[in-house]
Amino acid sequence: MGSFRNRHARVLAATDIPLGGLGLITYSGLYYAEIRIGTPPQRYFVQVDTGSAIFWINCVYCYQCPRESDLGFNLTLYDPKESSTADWVQCKNEFCHGLYGNVLPDCTIGNPCPYKITYGDDGSTLGMFVSDLVQYDQVTGNGQTQPANTSIVFGCGYQQGGSLNTSNGAIDGIIGFAKPNTTMLSQLAATGKAKKIFSHCLDTTKGGGIFAIGDVVEPRVKTTPLPDNNKYHYSVNLMSIVVGGTVLELPADIFEISETKGTIIDSGTTMAYLPTIVYNEIIPVIFAKHQDIKLRDYDDYFGQCFQFNDSVDFVFPNVTFHFKDDLALNVYPYDYLLEIEVSYHFIVFL
Repeated sequence: MGSFRNRHARVLAATDIPLGGLGLITYSGLYYAEIRIGTPPQRYFVQVDTGSAIFWINCVYCYQCPRESDLGFNLTLYDPKESSTADWVQCKNEFCHGLYGNVLPDCTIGNPCPYKITYGDDGSTLGMFVSDLVQYDQVTGNGQTQPANTSIVFGCGYQQGGSLNTSNGAIDGIIGFAKPNTTMLSQLAATGKAKKIFSHCLDTTKGGGIFAIGDVVEPRVKTTPLPDNNKYHYSVNLMSIVVGGTVLELPADIFEISETKGTIIDSGTTMAYLPTIVYNEIIPVIFAKHQDIKLRDYDDYFGQCFQFNDSVDFVFPNVTFHFKDDLALNVYPYDYLLEIEVSYHFIVFL
């Protein structure tokens, strides 16, 4: 799993998974990890998604699965028959009960446990669950790594739809790291192989980064707490937004945390989605010194765009998101104003 080493500092955690890809929509729009599954192990590239809870990869039985990718690597279809440690997960299995909350209707002995997922971009996947050994590098006490493996339940994809059945940004599967106990992280924690803690460190300039499972010993980083308001997604306490030194005047309860409200962190989402009232406040301030610029709708996905012939750096203001415990996230013009055509830029805030 060393193909995508791209570090600025050493990360020490229970499991250290290098990332590839770049989150910009003008590139792949995703981050992916290389993992090894089965006996003997085969290599797969999976998108790391903190906004979903199921781990799945495309199987040899798959209908409408992409056979090639434009991301620069070969896709591999998982074949349970080629792994001596693979085993189908039955519908009466405890994992299946936990996923659906009860025994599935028409479940009889020998029937596999099915899954079907539809994502926010209308991509969809369906298949059956299987268990097999996932191979990874585990960090030991002296900072060195050693091979390790754990039997993990994941989806064997039979059919993909929408954005998941094209070669554009195609990957072998998706590994979900949301809160439910169906995730690979939860399964590792249940076996005592790692704590239910992860760190997602991304390089938005050169691409890649590190996904670390377990406590990160170094480097030391600034943190903000994750409130336990949502049983599925990870939320943060967003306190205020500052644009070029101007604090946006917003309703006091606009970022309120509750079971149905909050600021969600999702590595599988490329854009930053804002409440309408926040969007209507932030855009005029960004373009306050450029009132001659005309915004127009590009399409339903990209939202608004504008024509600008020069570099956006040092011309437009920085946008700073302030989170609880004095954590500030600076977003620079080249981060939120992306050139999609020559001299045409779109705004990543929607």
